[in-house]
Amino acid sequence: MSEPTPPTRTTARRILSRVGKGLQIPILAIFTSLILAGIAIVLTAQTPAIGWQKVLDGYWGIVDGALLRGSGRTNTLVAMTPLILTGLAVALPFRAGLFNIGAEGQFVMGALVGTLTGIYLNLPPVILTVVVLLAGFVGGAFWGFIPGFLRARLKAHEVINTIMLNFIAIAFTNFMVRGPFKDPNPSTVQTLPILPAAELPRLFGSRLHVGFFIAILLAAAAYYFLFKTTWGFSLRTTGLNPTAAQYAGILPWKQYIISMVLGGGLAGVAGIIEVQGITHVLTEGFASGYGFDAIAVSLLAVNNPLAIIPAAFVFGVLRIGGDFLQIRAGLSVHIVSIFNALILLFVAAPAIVRSVFRLKSKEEEQTQASLSRGWGG
Repeated sequence: MSEPTPPTRTTARRILSRVGKGLQIPILAIFTSLILAGIAIVLTAQTPAIGWQKVLDGYWGIVDGALLRGSGRTNTLVAMTPLILTGLAVALPFRAGLFNIGAEGQFVMGALVGTLTGIYLNLPPVILTVVVLLAGFVGGAFWGFIPGFLRARLKAHEVINTIMLNFIAIAFTNFMVRGPFKDPNPSTVQTLPILPAAELPRLFGSRLHVGFFIAILLAAAAYYFLFKTTWGFSLRTTGLNPTAAQYAGILPWKQYIISMVLGGGLAGVAGIIEVQGITHVLTEGFASGYGFDAIAVSLLAVNNPLAIIPAAFVFGVLRIGGDFLQIRAGLSVHIVSIFNALILLFVAAPAIVRSVFRLKSKEEEQTQASLSRGWGG
């Protein structure tokens, strides 16, 4: 007679099985995107042989440039940092039932408020660094509060409002950089540099800075908030069914505001960390698309804060390796944008991936299991 399986081993198997099923769609979405992008490259080449050679050279260029070179690995981690934080800025409101398209504007406003704090507030080194980070959070949080409040109180759709606020934030920041807070040096269009005490330390003499670890810690904190606290439970319940949440004593309008404030604040932290760790100044056109890439990062991670870390790694690799793809294969760097768009398409429409790879949905598996139990009984 065989011995029963220990409970701890059974629990571990269940966790691994659940994680494996959760990774199916994201991994297959990435794989399918690479295949389709490769086919597009082949179709535009002079001959199929030349096209496939370009595909192989280009894809190897991405891996070599972003992962195999020391500087490439460092740059990938640096690129991951804002992607993690802006991905969280999309994921938290999504859990409350809102679609935050405004991470780009919140990113820029956090950078603006934090930079001005770092220029004009003179405090001891560690204290000033923390205060500047908090200022970035406040700047982004305020920009997230506006659409959150409009959604909660006036039923104004957050997608439209956040898109409009992106344009306002970018234009306002460019105005401030070119006007009141421009560096007196006429040859530059940027602010004065932040004080050295406000900068984030760099590690091992490279571009990698402490902000990377701050992003990892905030992702872990966001996971704990969502799944281990009553506040996170209220937020998730609102996203699943606001009517049921209201019957349970949860105020959906309050959760809308909280989620957008937290999301905007995290995007703002991403913006100021870029200044503190990399540029040390705020330039015209500071917005670099991180807020829009964040949508794909969050969806690839299925809005799970911890899964956002590897999702940000994927997009960091594509962002850094894109230049090598262009050099090695003579392809446009915009191929990377095609990757991002295809990944977003397949993750947002998982039924396509399931149909192509003949995967069963969760509902189909449950139905089959119920039928099997019925026939067995």
